[in-house]
Amino acid sequence: MTRAGYAARTVETTQPAPDAVAWLHALRFEDLPAPVVSQAKRCLLDLVGVAAAGRRTELARITATFATSQFGAPAGPRILFDGRRASPAGAAFAGASLIDSFDAHDGHALTKGHAGVAILPALFALADGGVPMDGKELLLCLALGYEVAIRGGIALHASAGDYHTSGAWNAVGCAAAAARLLRLSPARTREALGTAEYHGPRSPMMRCIAHPTMVKDGSGWGALAGVSAAYLAAAGFTGAPAVLMEEARHALLWADLGQRWRILELYMKPYPVCRWAQPAMEAARALQAAHDVDPARIARIEVRTFAEAAALAVAAPRTTEEAQYSLPFPLAALLLRGGVGADAIAQPGLSDPAVLRLAGRVSLVADPAFSRRFPAERLAQVALTLDDGAVLVSAPTPARGDPTDPLPDMELAAKFRRLTEHLPPGRSRRIEEAAAALDRGGDVPALLDLLLAAA
Repeated sequence: MTRAGYAARTVETTQPAPDAVAWLHALRFEDLPAPVVSQAKRCLLDLVGVAAAGRRTELARITATFATSQFGAPAGPRILFDGRRASPAGAAFAGASLIDSFDAHDGHALTKGHAGVAILPALFALADGGVPMDGKELLLCLALGYEVAIRGGIALHASAGDYHTSGAWNAVGCAAAAARLLRLSPARTREALGTAEYHGPRSPMMRCIAHPTMVKDGSGWGALAGVSAAYLAAAGFTGAPAVLMEEARHALLWADLGQRWRILELYMKPYPVCRWAQPAMEAARALQAAHDVDPARIARIEVRTFAEAAALAVAAPRTTEEAQYSLPFPLAALLLRGGVGADAIAQPGLSDPAVLRLAGRVSLVADPAFSRRFPAERLAQVALTLDDGAVLVSAPTPARGDPTDPLPDMELAAKFRRLTEHLPPGRSRRIEEAAAALDRGGDVPALLDLLLAAA
């Protein structure tokens, strides 16, 4: 294709972005259906719990220190669960990196990634940086950010040949929420959205699956790009169009803003590992419960699943990141220990000899039928071969917490309390109470004081 042909293809737009811009500036809290408000509160509390647990990771320590040294601002917002200060973009980067470090946050199947991980810390950074908002506006902007980011992610996967990290598109959700809060004009909001899309990290996600490291899902850089884009646009920086919003082929995705709420399509994670591993974990857990299987009797485990999950092949992870992008290791930990928490994906859990032995007995098979159903469906089938030769086979099984089978509020609350149990006495309870009051106006500065002080 000629350069001219490529240019003609990519700039042919119907310009629905101004309509999206009008929507994001005109949206009122009263326009949010009750289930959307409830889901936004669920997402906020779940993300906060994940952030609290993430403070114990090496990734979080490095990125928070980096943010203060490279984006430090004496009067700037505080970094989530850290207390040190950075610029709004730097604090958003550190907060998103913190949540991403502990892989237990919500996601959307069709984006193959995560939105709130970047949007929520961006909102905290703006609020603590002096941008006024009450609890209703915080929840509204969180929901708004999800709606923009998820549609951007679906559009990207429909139009790009490679599978990109979440930062590539959650940057646009951050920019949308920031543009509203900074009261940018419609024209400058469009520039912010385009700049965020352009600078969002289009990182190759499958490289991190094959070689798990701290680069992870790119959400820290998505938050940095999105918040920066809004401040740049406020100063007159140009970056339009956001082609994921404006190309004609994506028009239908944006036509139902305010009618179809994508935030209601999220999954929630019971375990802090890659979502792709969790269908197999649920299948094995169900077999174990149904047949009262003693893990010591398991000779072999065969997992048939979609190709992307079969790539999570590290059986003996050396780091938290390798454990989070493993299927055999958390599967073995779940069968042996009955759960997979923070201790399982850090030392000394990574060196547990029983878990390593059982993980070494796991074989992964990419099943073409399951692969064809991905990403809309993520399924796995597990066969346990016992020491007497008996073979137990599960049904094709999805992960728990999908939108068709959501985690109950009680289970999410228990997850939050488990992830925050290391906080000073009473702090976890006060965070829950402050978050619960947000839809009644809420005291955002009081909530920020609970969230942004050092853990």
